[in-house]
Amino acid sequence: MNGISRRAFIAGSTAFAGVALAAPHAFAQARESAFLQAQVDAGTLPAVAARLPENPLVITPWEKVGAQGGDWNHALVGGGSASMLVRYQGYDPLVRFTADWSGIETNVAESYDVNADATQYTIKLRKGHKWSDGVPFTTADVQFWYDAYFTDKETNQAGNIWWSAGGEVAKIEVVDEQTFKVLFAAPNGFFMQQMAWADQDQLVRCPKHYLEKFHIRYNPDADKLAKAAGLESWIALFQQEIGYLDTNVYFQNTKRPALTAWTFTGEGASALGQDTQTTIAVRNPYYHKVDTEGTQLPYFDRIVYQMVADPEVLLLKTLQGEIDMMDQYIGTPTNKPVLFDGQESGKFGFYTLKETAANVMAFQLNLNHLDKTKRELFNNIEFRRALSAGIDRQALIDAVFVGQGSPAQASMREGDPLYNEQLAKQYTEFDADKANAMLDAILPNKDGEGYRTDAEGRRVAIIFEIDQTRTTFLDMFELAIPMFQAMGIDAQMRTMDRSLWETRVRRGREYDATAHQFGANSGIAAMLDPRFYVPINNNCFYAPGWALYFTQPDNADAIEPPAEVKAQQDLYRKLVATADPAEQQKVMTQVLQGAADLFFTFGVSLPADGYGVVKNNMVNVLKEMPNSFGWPTPGPARPEQFFKS
Repeated sequence: MNGISRRAFIAGSTAFAGVALAAPHAFAQARESAFLQAQVDAGTLPAVAARLPENPLVITPWEKVGAQGGDWNHALVGGGSASMLVRYQGYDPLVRFTADWSGIETNVAESYDVNADATQYTIKLRKGHKWSDGVPFTTADVQFWYDAYFTDKETNQAGNIWWSAGGEVAKIEVVDEQTFKVLFAAPNGFFMQQMAWADQDQLVRCPKHYLEKFHIRYNPDADKLAKAAGLESWIALFQQEIGYLDTNVYFQNTKRPALTAWTFTGEGASALGQDTQTTIAVRNPYYHKVDTEGTQLPYFDRIVYQMVADPEVLLLKTLQGEIDMMDQYIGTPTNKPVLFDGQESGKFGFYTLKETAANVMAFQLNLNHLDKTKRELFNNIEFRRALSAGIDRQALIDAVFVGQGSPAQASMREGDPLYNEQLAKQYTEFDADKANAMLDAILPNKDGEGYRTDAEGRRVAIIFEIDQTRTTFLDMFELAIPMFQAMGIDAQMRTMDRSLWETRVRRGREYDATAHQFGANSGIAAMLDPRFYVPINNNCFYAPGWALYFTQPDNADAIEPPAEVKAQQDLYRKLVATADPAEQQKVMTQVLQGAADLFFTFGVSLPADGYGVVKNNMVNVLKEMPNSFGWPTPGPARPEQFFKS
């Protein structure tokens, strides 16, 4: 699990490890949930046999069959951490990654078929599958997404680039209520893998019966609804209700039905923002999965998220045994000794996270800065190279990661067939004299305090805006800032709540720089998430305008990149258009070489394996799993079959 076999990944598209298919009506005698029994008895909810699809997905638990009931005690850290929810309760796309990330398997979809040149995908839904409010989920919902959002220029503000090939967007052909085809003008070999990527399958989050009243073509009074909600037009209301642009907005909606194992719309739920102490998701009565004994999943009735202000409070709650299972924000190197000492009293243990990220942290200057002088300086590749050479990475690794790691840029891991030594190692050797000499050639003038001045005579200041919940980032910056200052750069760190960071950085433009992690360091994962190698989406914080140009060149906020960056984007288009594994490897090699030459960002180290914390009474939790956002840990490990003994 250190890497991903490309051949296994492609071949694994039809894998069903741990999954069985049931014959229609095989679960007519499925047991009723005690959590839902009162609603069934009152006649407000059908019996479980009527709630399941005709052919439910049968899950074989990792360790043993469990029982329904109880709470998964969890936490959300900071005001904007709703993006973490896709990891815990929001990962139920049409197809999903296998638990070992060796391929994909059916999930919401009952089956799918791909033609030889990957230009036609035939997808079949489950007959009788229903949204969490009991309304059937059919191809009418798929068609609505395609018409009312994806191809609607007024409502679609997200790229969905994997829905295009050969310069044309895909067409949808509905065959019947359960079957539809996706037709491409050219090969699109990664389409199903992209649909399995975290938070990318919008087809399973677009209930027509709920959303159509907010769209002007389906409801002439949609503008009136918008005005009543205090919004300017139906477009703003529709985008708010569909929730694709902001994860917090998506999960704050307690009315939109879902297909996931737990929702915020059911009886007893408490959505984000309703309570400052806890957020509660409850079991979906119409969830489409059962275990091998016919018990409807999920096992847990509720996920109870404590709203935690910062990682220090999370550490305390974990030591006190209040967290059942978690890795994000808690599994840091500095926490490990404290947690190790407290595991007996807290009644918890650990699981291993196999790191797939391209770097522990990548420094990202805003190459599309609104200030012309800063923009020109940041786009000077020699400036970025100089800053990189002036960072003592080994000092950061020793202090923050207890010596685990070695200096590297955001790159592929050594040993992967796509490894590029230039990309991984250039300008990682600490050389303060060299860094200053390079900067002297670019910014020879200094002010009275020894800081360099720019072309306008202003002190060169770079404010790195950082999500305060990323404690390892904060620790690294405490050491890195004096290193930048020793180069004559007035570097500063501005920390903020996650929600503000999302607004200012992910959805903003008025920032100097930031830092982040993730991406991918091997094989197919890097092809699906090349964020540090080519600007293609809103995870590319070093070039938000160029990334928008890749997906929506006509958007008023898009910025046309220079020729060499456009060439890099064209290479990536060529990559995703091919279905041939050998050609994919060849083109990705070119993408990585281009990234090495363009030097968009500079990193610290490839990550060592991480860890998570799990209570001793939690069952069916894997002892080892990938750590990634694309494979949204622990989502593909099937949280629906977790339970407590």
